[in-house]
Amino acid sequence: MRTPTAMIVGLVLCPCGLLLTLTGTLAPSWRKVSLVPNQPVDLVWEQGIWDICRERQSTHDRLCGQADELGYFQEVPVRVAQGLMPSSLVITLLGLVVAALGVRCWQEEPRHLLAGVAGLVLLLSGLMSLVPASWYTHELWALPALPGSTLVVGYSLVLSYLGSCLEILGGLALSLSFHHCCKERRAPKLSPSPVVESGLCSTIGAYSNPWDVLKDERDGQHWRNAPPCDSDL
Repeated sequence: MRTPTAMIVGLVLCPCGLLLTLTGTLAPSWRKVSLVPNQPVDLVWEQGIWDICRERQSTHDRLCGQADELGYFQEVPVRVAQGLMPSSLVITLLGLVVAALGVRCWQEEPRHLLAGVAGLVLLLSGLMSLVPASWYTHELWALPALPGSTLVVGYSLVLSYLGSCLEILGGLALSLSFHHCCKERRAPKLSPSPVVESGLCSTIGAYSNPWDVLKDERDGQHWRNAPPCDSDL
């Protein structure tokens, strides 16, 4: 049996979403702060959920591990992202393992129920990574920054968005496997064919006599029709 299209779509989208979410979680570029007063014009601060980096665009001199002087990491959206993003990655890995066992590309028949459960798990992981990304975007301009600086969305936040959406779409695709389970349960069970039953009964009820009775009768008739011998007279 060919693997259903929905399962293939889910197995393609979810690993891609995992890679994007992993990159967005680790890369320190959720927000870019530029044009900081009393600082060089080409100086850009990149803030993630784990680290803060500064870079000179003219020389590409990048230095991470900057001190958090404004209490950026103490803000609630950042702390929520620090908790939900790694949890989402772990749940995504778990969902992919369950999905692989459910789809079973190396077997003829997939386990639709197990694939549907994996879809729900992956859908949950996508929502868990989408919530902090959305909240951070909403509070982007409210997070601590020096007055007069320019705030821009970083590429890590965009990757987190894309990864979350791919995981949600992949989870929904795998969740369609529940439809196949419902169809199997609602399908009426076909009764055995009467032709097969009659053939079976005739086969079972048939009896073969090892002794050919008609042969003895034919032999007796043959002796009666034969002319008498001299010894009989």
